[in-house]
Amino acid sequence: MKAYIFPGQGAQFSGMGKDLYENSEIAKSMFDKANEVLGFDITSIMFEGTDEELKQTKVTQPAIFLHSTILAATLGESFKPEMVAGHSLGELSALVANQTLTFEDGLRLVSKRALAMQAACDYVPSTMAAILGLEDEVVEKVCEEIEGVVVAANYNCPGQLVISGAIPAVEAACTSLTEAGARRALMLPVGGAFHSPLMEPAREELAAAIEATTFSQPSCPVYQNVVANAVIDPTEIKSNLVAQLTAPVRWTQTMNQMIADGAAEVVEVGPGKVLQGLFKKVDRKFPTSSAELALS
Repeated sequence: MKAYIFPGQGAQFSGMGKDLYENSEIAKSMFDKANEVLGFDITSIMFEGTDEELKQTKVTQPAIFLHSTILAATLGESFKPEMVAGHSLGELSALVANQTLTFEDGLRLVSKRALAMQAACDYVPSTMAAILGLEDEVVEKVCEEIEGVVVAANYNCPGQLVISGAIPAVEAACTSLTEAGARRALMLPVGGAFHSPLMEPAREELAAAIEATTFSQPSCPVYQNVVANAVIDPTEIKSNLVAQLTAPVRWTQTMNQMIADGAAEVVEVGPGKVLQGLFKKVDRKFPTSSAELALS
């Protein structure tokens, strides 16, 4: 089976989506609709903006979502996903790709998500750190022993786990994890503790928006971050999406489950090749590729 996977925050770059806009009437129409839904000209920032402009809260997450979902829409008959998944933000792109959400509703939720997360970041000084070269269980145990809020947040691949929490607790955990044998404990240049209990204000705000949005029966299963399993029930999909902001991204577990369930190759839809690289960490021979605009 062919699986389509959708990247999360951090994959943005200046010029993203411009080739789609210039070469596809479908893409042009969707980008124009996005400007209308968001109430500002996000396309000009995506196509011509600086790296700093792309890092604006109101821009980053919608930009990645737009690149992914619009690229998927341009693939035409070649786009027939039998399973989908997305890393963090990418899960919303996946839910548009399997027709659970409309493009417009997905974009509205992404915009609200970004702003709610930024507001939550402003409450408590917080951050994230990448821990390389340790077993997941060791990282989890050390985090439990640290005073303050610090948790395992992104299970990216074997030997790479991102922790998240209050700055003093994350710094203390990095010291302890280095002593425990981590190859690296690298503080990340992020503005907050994503996928941790410190995102609770954002979870509450986004929950109301999700509950007010129509979720349709999907065309194929989505492997959701919270459960790392195939989900097809719209009510369950909603619940898992609400929980995602304060729960860990179980991407390692998701990749293993997709392969166990019959994924024979994955196609990354959106900017970058990060997710393909993570699949290669699980199995270096596993077939991966990037989606490309289908020109007829």
